[in-house]
Amino acid sequence: MMTRFPNRAQAPETPICVVEDDPTVLRAISWLLAAEGYDILGFSLPQEFLTHVSSNSVPLVVLDVWMEGMSGLEVQSRLRSISPTTKVIIMTANTDPATRSQAEAGGVAAFFVKPFDTDSFVQAIATMVGTQKAAKLM
Repeated sequence: MMTRFPNRAQAPETPICVVEDDPTVLRAISWLLAAEGYDILGFSLPQEFLTHVSSNSVPLVVLDVWMEGMSGLEVQSRLRSISPTTKVIIMTANTDPATRSQAEAGGVAAFFVKPFDTDSFVQAIATMVGTQKAAKLM
């Protein structure tokens, strides 16, 4: 299911996507970023995100690794052929070095282990979407 978490502070922009099958984590990450002024589209099913990105511009996606039906690493791999310019942030509770290595080999822009420092996470988002928001956060 897709959920929109609109940015109410600014004019609409191309939304950042968050793909997470845990509804509590999906809401928390989405509201965190919406509070920072980003327009967010949340997806609880990886396949719904892939369908969305096949016909919509997505500058940045935040992917959980362990999801039912398809892992975030598999989504990352498929995304490279659908939308090679989309930047990917991976988040996971798994500290397995092989997971991080696979994500890095796939071109991940940032990798966060849950629970993570929200300030570092928001700064990574700001850096990836442009210096205008990055300057705002300093």
